[in-house]
Amino acid sequence: MSPYPRTLAIILALGLVPMAFAHEAHDDHGKAIEYRTALMDVFAWNLKSMMAMAKGKRPFDSERFRRHARDLHRATRLDLLAGFPEDSDEGDDTDARPDIWLDWETFVGKYRGLVKAAGALETAAAGGDRAAMKHALQDTAKACKSCHKAFRE
Repeated sequence: MSPYPRTLAIILALGLVPMAFAHEAHDDHGKAIEYRTALMDVFAWNLKSMMAMAKGKRPFDSERFRRHARDLHRATRLDLLAGFPEDSDEGDDTDARPDIWLDWETFVGKYRGLVKAAGALETAAAGGDRAAMKHALQDTAKACKSCHKAFRE
């Protein structure tokens, strides 16, 4: 048997290895985008419910508000940043701007600001003072908008 078919098979196999890794990296980016989107959906779920109460669109329920504030703060303490691997700004499933990776420290700082604001919101909600709760909610919403304005399409 000639060594050429075997050599050819090895060369072809080695050529496919980088393609397999590229496909795996793309899948990883897809999973990262799914992760960050799902986590931000949790943020939005909790924020929207509290905003509806704060704006009078839903009856104010301090216990429900407190639970949403607690859940939001817990969700912000998950590692959202793991959902932003480099080059995961491409595709139809993301609104992330490339600026995130060009100015990573600012992005991280804005996220830390959200975590801090969500913590203050949870504290205010636990205290039960509606004015303090509304103020802390506004600060938390501003933290979200600040990041979206800078880093979201």
